[in-house]
Amino acid sequence: MTAAGPPAAVPPGSWLGLLGGGQLGRMFCMAAQSLGYRVAVVDPVEDSPAGSVADRHLRADYLDPSALGALRESCAAATTEFENVPAASLEFLARHMRVAPGAASVAIAQDRISEKTFLAGGGFAVAPFAVLRTRADAMTADEALLPGIVKRARFGYDGKGQFRVRTRDDVTAAFDALLHEPAVLEQAVDLQAELSVVVARDDGGNVATWPVSENRHRDGILDVSIVPARIDAAVADAARAIATAITTALDYRGVLCVELFVAPGNALLVNEMAPRPHNSGHYTIDACATSQFEQQARVLAALPMGDTRQHTPAVMVNLLGDIWFDGDAAAPREPDWPRALSHGLAKLHLYGKREPRRGRKMGHVTCLGETLESALECAREIKRDLGIPGADAM
Repeated sequence: MTAAGPPAAVPPGSWLGLLGGGQLGRMFCMAAQSLGYRVAVVDPVEDSPAGSVADRHLRADYLDPSALGALRESCAAATTEFENVPAASLEFLARHMRVAPGAASVAIAQDRISEKTFLAGGGFAVAPFAVLRTRADAMTADEALLPGIVKRARFGYDGKGQFRVRTRDDVTAAFDALLHEPAVLEQAVDLQAELSVVVARDDGGNVATWPVSENRHRDGILDVSIVPARIDAAVADAARAIATAITTALDYRGVLCVELFVAPGNALLVNEMAPRPHNSGHYTIDACATSQFEQQARVLAALPMGDTRQHTPAVMVNLLGDIWFDGDAAAPREPDWPRALSHGLAKLHLYGKREPRRGRKMGHVTCLGETLESALECAREIKRDLGIPGADAM
């Protein structure tokens, strides 16, 4: 609890502000509206997923003074749906209203150098890494970190801005490909599994975590999330404890996702964190008492947090724009939704994006089941029905 005491609850009927118009914002809007709030979205895209369902869409840049002024005048509190919103926007709004998460937390998470430095300095285990700020740094990189991965410090996601490297020459070439923007060189890790924990923290320091998600990626993009993760209970407990400790170290307010690697010997390494709800937490909409988006709205409005227990095993399957295309066809066609929804425990969520593109996140399906194996079998069948690769690799 802060020295000034807990904030007053924002009553339903009030306006909440949102910076960002993507699918995470869309699902936040729906959750906040279910609680009785009205939502104003700032996003420069005319037909953004969140803007199309918000009560008000301010089509403007995130630093636009008039748009920020409109939020300041109408909203009781504001949040963000992605970490690359300029911290200056959050700082401006925080001078006039409640903002969660705060600009300081977002600034750390939106820069891999700051993030890795914060985590390592806080005693959280991470893969060995080095900071690359100059070409000389790349040319003289520590060979003990090779083979490794060069990752752009800012604006990298879904595998973008990342290069696998085996030699110093590879590191230098990757740094050149990034146009000499700051980056990190991270030692490659022999992974047993990739996990994530979505966690929420309120102004009183109360923390709630959801079950650990086991994640599979394809071409650098999340493919499926399996919950609960098929790991030892002790590893799951340790992962949730790490996520909780990170929110405390950040003095965080809101919903945060912590991604982790399981290394040999069940050692847990923190990969990265996202100061917002996360793709791997979408299952919470259908499989948990309180979704990550409802919790985001609750914390923002200074309401008591909801119960995060999972009531049904679940497997979330990402839907990329690829399934709108047959082979090398240039023109898209609508996927066979009736066939996919013939599975009675399959929950389809489409994000309202008008233009399908290969590799673009268009929606997701959450497969529920009485057991995790039945949820997995549903996910395999959905993948086959929609032509998504990897049905037998789960």
